[in-house]
Amino acid sequence: MIEKLKFVKQRFDEIADLIIQPDVLADQERYVRLNKEYKDLGTILEKGREYTNVLQNMEEAKTIIAEGEDAEMVEMARMELDSALERFPVLEEELKFLFIPKDPQDVKNVIVEIRAGTGGDEASIFAGDLFRMYQKFAAEKGWKLEVDDMNEGTAGGFKEIIFSLTGEEVYGTMKFESGVHRVQRVPQTETQGRVHTSAATVMVLPEAEEFDVDLKMSDIRIDYFCASGPGGQSVNTTYSAVRLTHIPTGLVTQCQDQKSQHKNKDKALKVLRSRLYEQELQKKLDEDAAQRKTLVASGDRSAKIRTYNYPQGRVTEHRIGLTIYDLSSVINGDLDRIIGELKLAENSEKLKETNEFI
Repeated sequence: MIEKLKFVKQRFDEIADLIIQPDVLADQERYVRLNKEYKDLGTILEKGREYTNVLQNMEEAKTIIAEGEDAEMVEMARMELDSALERFPVLEEELKFLFIPKDPQDVKNVIVEIRAGTGGDEASIFAGDLFRMYQKFAAEKGWKLEVDDMNEGTAGGFKEIIFSLTGEEVYGTMKFESGVHRVQRVPQTETQGRVHTSAATVMVLPEAEEFDVDLKMSDIRIDYFCASGPGGQSVNTTYSAVRLTHIPTGLVTQCQDQKSQHKNKDKALKVLRSRLYEQELQKKLDEDAAQRKTLVASGDRSAKIRTYNYPQGRVTEHRIGLTIYDLSSVINGDLDRIIGELKLAENSEKLKETNEFI
């Protein structure tokens, strides 16, 4: 472990010199990548300093106990040694996880798409519940949420809603939400009190930078149309809404949330770029999932990942077999425990793979 920390310190110092070089500052893609690595290595070194301090304390305490010259000093050394022996394996485990190579996508912002699935009006209402859950979760995290496009349901909620989340380590947290979310409850429209099962699909796309995707405007057909739904005087009177069609792939994105045609075009381009980027990322995720045979963060958006059971007040996370009997807290944005357990499961898989190759 000490040798690994020496290597990390060497690389940390190397990057510290690189990120102030003019040629690196001029290359945005390289600068962002190096800056992220610099920050990650700094986190490892901070934990590494605590690790080496505990190691030194253990050695010093053992020396004092072995010499045994002062009874009071020996007693203090024994207490110090007991404390260090308790802390040491915890720090060692934390460092092992920090040494696991991080997914470079994790630092990206995201675009989230929620679509009502089976269940008619109740599925749309549930899609609205999921949106509000993420809205509250984002507020707790200090992330910025911005709606890009929406299609409201006839009885409330959304048939579809697309929104962006901007902040720190957003994709690294939200990527676990991709998949089919299922709800079991008595719908508002049910007159006989029967429990129905409905579903909504969540797709989390890492927001692509311009240098991530080679998107040619010549490959895009742009259509302008009047926005629909609630809004100001410009709705239904000006061609502010924008629809983009990527001709090579057939992907279509649109935005009508803003009154400005230019702003709607920029938002639609952002979504299109991210969908193209996600297609390439999906291929890699599928390959990784096939190799690792993992269900955690596999990117399989057709998989049923979570059930929200209202009569029993429980939430079941199917990928790791976790059940929480506190549905009201979860649906009100308290996702930290679920996502924390999913991260732990994913890191444990990665750590096992790393150990197999050592």
